[in-house]
Amino acid sequence: MLLYVDDMLIASRDKSLIKKLKTQLSNEFDMKELGAAKKILGMEICRDRQAGKLFLSQQNYIERVFDRFNMNNCKPVSTPLATHFKLSSELCPDTKEEMERM
Repeated sequence: MLLYVDDMLIASRDKSLIKKLKTQLSNEFDMKELGAAKKILGMEICRDRQAGKLFLSQQNYIERVFDRFNMNNCKPVSTPLATHFKLSSELCPDTKEEMERM
């Protein structure tokens, strides 16, 4: 569950757990059901259910920042992280030395 002020996003592989949590929360708080999430905290959410992938985009936010600082015509550069690079919990540091190095 992601909760920020009055915005909430609930995610789980088990839909019955989501339903149970929503029922418990709605017994205590006034809530609106807005359906499948398309946006949260300025991030656009796109899902490819067939491929089992979830994509987050902050393009609109970045464009607003560029506008604010008059950088609309700045020279774009590629993302410093290679597209084939996959982040996972296995990459997290395990020892104090690894944590300090990172």
